[in-house]
Amino acid sequence: MAVRTRLKDLTPEDEKVLRLVGVHLGSLASKDLKARCMDGLEHSTDTWAARKRELTAQSSSRWAGSITKATHDQWALARRGQTAHLQSLEADVRTIRHRLSLPVGEKGGKRAPGGYRSAHEWFHKTRRLHVLEDRLDKVRADRDNGVVHVTRGGKRLLGTRHHLDEAQLTGTEWRERWEAERWFLAADGESGKRFGNETIRISPDGEVSIRLPAPLADLANARHGRYVLAAKVRFSHRGEEWADRVEANRAAAYRIHYDVRRGRWYVTASWQIPPTKTVPMEAALAHGVIGVDTNADHLAAWRLDAHGNPIGRPRRFDYELSGSADHRDAQVRHALSRLLNWARSCGVTAIAVEDLDFTAEKTREKHGRRRRFRQMISGIPTGRLRARLASMADATGIAIIAVDPAYTSKWGAQHWQKPMATPTRKTTRHDAASIAIGRRAQGHPIRRRTTPPRAHQSDAHGHRTVQARPAVPGGEGPRPRTPGPRTRSVPPDAARTRATRTSKTVRGVRSDRIWVQDSLLLTD
Repeated sequence: MAVRTRLKDLTPEDEKVLRLVGVHLGSLASKDLKARCMDGLEHSTDTWAARKRELTAQSSSRWAGSITKATHDQWALARRGQTAHLQSLEADVRTIRHRLSLPVGEKGGKRAPGGYRSAHEWFHKTRRLHVLEDRLDKVRADRDNGVVHVTRGGKRLLGTRHHLDEAQLTGTEWRERWEAERWFLAADGESGKRFGNETIRISPDGEVSIRLPAPLADLANARHGRYVLAAKVRFSHRGEEWADRVEANRAAAYRIHYDVRRGRWYVTASWQIPPTKTVPMEAALAHGVIGVDTNADHLAAWRLDAHGNPIGRPRRFDYELSGSADHRDAQVRHALSRLLNWARSCGVTAIAVEDLDFTAEKTREKHGRRRRFRQMISGIPTGRLRARLASMADATGIAIIAVDPAYTSKWGAQHWQKPMATPTRKTTRHDAASIAIGRRAQGHPIRRRTTPPRAHQSDAHGHRTVQARPAVPGGEGPRPRTPGPRTRSVPPDAARTRATRTSKTVRGVRSDRIWVQDSLLLTD
């Protein structure tokens, strides 16, 4: 859990101290990251302890612990990214080799692509294969030797240095942003210590104090080498939860950073939430489920009862994944908040989502010239949405069920799109897919109705539908006898008033039309 607030009313002296501390600790973090990358696979607890002792002399033991932990996390993240890049290159090489082995123009199947369309494309793909193989050999060598490529401050911002005109930045503005990104002002929490942190401490009344590193101890304005800021902090979101933690001296980590674009200082408080116990499937599905179909620009949701029947109208929660990363993240959070609020208002305690993963589907070698399709699947925020939904649903007591995404859109449109459409409501393919996802989470077949009995349309051969459970009393029994005529066009009391009515039957004309009752959707 992480909450952020602004550091307001900082004096020039406060900003000066924060900048000096950030620059000093940032230089130590850069040196430590370089030492960790040089160790590679030879890293051990002895080398880690030696690095920490060296950092302690120039800062403090707790600052050294925060720096080394951040270094290890950054190295591990780069290592995971390297593995993902290696797997992507292997998939590309494997796909190109397969397509080059096929005759030109041969069509592919559902599981494997076909040959290339022309000899011109075949020739250029052979050249691309050599480029990818060389790149793959280099990545494999780095992987085997434990070499990773990390940039403190971000590779994206580093590349912007060569395209200042496109980024609409000057050299001075870029330098200021680059230096601010390389500062280090983060401290890990400690349980049992006063207010949960000895390095960056925030009291329940909002007072912020920082333990200064040893070379900057002469700037302290409080006891024990601490500097107290003039700004007062108040967390609007989850402020009570944060206050309960710090009053109980439970661990709380803090990070102070400077936003160059806005010219503002921010502090972020974070802590770990204990894992929630898994809810049994029967208890989670007792009140039905909401099936959610994830798309590039919206979430399509439909509520299903305990028997798998859609209830009410479908819902759509839009989001726009454009602009900055903060804007995209806020759009996803807003859409998920509306989804969870609707689930709570309906009394549903389970949400079914697809377990999507497009890691191996985004490469251009997989889908060839289908650029728009690759852009679409790349725009679907599967990983970010799944992580956000799991964390936000945990706070509301709603269970998340991940289902197999195979054929949910195709079968949902085949069995549910047309039956759920009305003259005043158009059911989309995504709405039908949400029904398929919800029914799969409940263990029901996706198809709406089984084949009627072979001999006659009665209940002699067992259940006619898959909507109701076999244990439901009367759910599959014959319909009770209704007095009066067997047609719906004539009311039950037509026998008493038939004599006073004028006959509308045309003599001499025989009607061969026979009324057949439509099949009904049994819900109970």
